[in-house]
Amino acid sequence: MRDVLDKECGDEGPSAPPTEMLDPVAGYEGIPADGGGGKTVPLPPKLINSPREDQPSPLPPEARIPALTEDMAREALIKFVSSKWFYGSKPAKELTFRDLKPLTTYRYRLETFTEARSTEWTFVPYTDQMVDGPENGLPPAPWDVMVEPPPLFQNDQKKVAVPHTSSVKPCHKCHGKGRYRCSRCSGSGKLRCVSCNGTGQTAQKRCFQCSGTGRRRCRTCNGRGSIICSICKGKRNLLHYIQLTVTWKNVVFEHVPDHQTGFPVELFKKVKGDDIFMDEHITVYPMVGFPELEICEASKRGITDHNAQFSSTARILKQRQTIEIVPLTEVHCEYKQKTYSYYVYGTEQEVYAPSYPAKYFWGCNIF
Repeated sequence: MRDVLDKECGDEGPSAPPTEMLDPVAGYEGIPADGGGGKTVPLPPKLINSPREDQPSPLPPEARIPALTEDMAREALIKFVSSKWFYGSKPAKELTFRDLKPLTTYRYRLETFTEARSTEWTFVPYTDQMVDGPENGLPPAPWDVMVEPPPLFQNDQKKVAVPHTSSVKPCHKCHGKGRYRCSRCSGSGKLRCVSCNGTGQTAQKRCFQCSGTGRRRCRTCNGRGSIICSICKGKRNLLHYIQLTVTWKNVVFEHVPDHQTGFPVELFKKVKGDDIFMDEHITVYPMVGFPELEICEASKRGITDHNAQFSSTARILKQRQTIEIVPLTEVHCEYKQKTYSYYVYGTEQEVYAPSYPAKYFWGCNIF
């Protein structure tokens, strides 16, 4: 029985196919076959974008922040306080306004939509599906394979088979047998009974668990002594092919000038603004002549960094730069003859109030 099992199953082989068993494909030398990740395909010179040499982007129109009224400022504060269980609402309802100071704040954003490609050998169980091998034609180069992109500026990934790279090979794990010997029971289908330690008796009685045999059925292989191959699923053969992974990524560079107003600029990341300018091309030109010089400098820095970052490893499909004006109002008020201030920011009218005069701590309120 053991000899028959050896012939039918044998020991299991490696989980990944040896490189030498795969047919070489011109233009795809050295790609991994162990499933550890694909090999990044460098961008061919014909697809490398040259910096634009046309005129600078047009200047955005002049924009003004809508004025925040006292009623709007109070409503925003009351909403903010109601979301904090440790804030009392009385000051928000009774405070007296002294000044509402609008602060012009711009947010620059550069989006670079890129496409990167990598290749690796992969396989699936062969179930008589079509085999698109080299006899059908020469495999196209990685960047010549046509793959439908997603909508612009949206992250996505697709995996496709490179045409004319398929071949059928015996499974490397089970050696084309569909099953391999169970390593737990060494192919016997039985294991020593743990209840009686293989003696067949417990307390001078026949062991109930193994019926006195001293051995029990192996649960791993269900007593068969062999296991269906986890790689070919018992089909004996594998369809090997080169898999192309195409990754689209929208990389964002963002900058908001910090005018040292006491408001944390990182909070702007959580709110929206009003678009006042948008420029979209395959590659965009740095902003020139915008009233806020720091925005122009950020535009030049972001474009330079992105173009350098993706010049050889990924293809830039589209770039888009926008300028938003983000509402920010510094509110000065008085409550119980003491002055306080808070900020209302974003089109959502969020509130930043680090010195709010009524907070509760451990059941005690402070006014």
